[in-house]
Amino acid sequence: MKKALSILILASLSTITLAAGEHDMKSHQMQNHNMDAMHKDTDTSMVGKPGDSAKVVRTIDVTMDDNMRFTPSQISIVKGETVRFFIKNTGKIPHEMVIGTLSELKEHAEMMRNMPDMKHVGSNAVTLAPGQRGGLVWHFDKTGIVDFACLIPGHLEAGMAGKIEIQ
Repeated sequence: MKKALSILILASLSTITLAAGEHDMKSHQMQNHNMDAMHKDTDTSMVGKPGDSAKVVRTIDVTMDDNMRFTPSQISIVKGETVRFFIKNTGKIPHEMVIGTLSELKEHAEMMRNMPDMKHVGSNAVTLAPGQRGGLVWHFDKTGIVDFACLIPGHLEAGMAGKIEIQ
C-alpha cells in the first residue's frame, strides 16, 4: 500500500511540475515582447527603419544615467542617413533606448508598467545593464521628429526621453 501511494505521489508531482513549466514558458513568451511589432509597416513609418551597418554614415555616442537623462537628448539627422547609436549606461540600474513615435512609446511604457519583467527584442531598442555598452543602427528616411525613451517603468515619466530631428 505504501509503495503504491509513493508511486502515485511521484507521478502527481511530475504532472504538476510539467504544468507549472508550461505556465512559466507562456509567461516568459509574453515577457519577451518583440519591439519590431511597434513598427509593422516600417517602410512608411515616420521613425524610419532598421539600418544596414554597412551603410552607416556616422556614429552618435549616447549615454544614459540614473538622473533619468540621455546625453545628448536632442539629435539632428539628415534625411537618408543611416546612423549607428553607440549607447552606454553610466548608471547603477538598467536603462534602455527605444526609438518610436511618442504615442508608440507612451503605449509601450504602459505595457511595461503592467509587465515589468518584459524583455525587449527588436532592432529599435537596446536594454543595457549598469556599465554596459551597446548599439543600434537606424535608417532615417523621412523628415520630421522621431522620439526615443527609456520604457523601464517610471523612467519615461521621470523625463528619460529625447528627440531626433530629421532635416
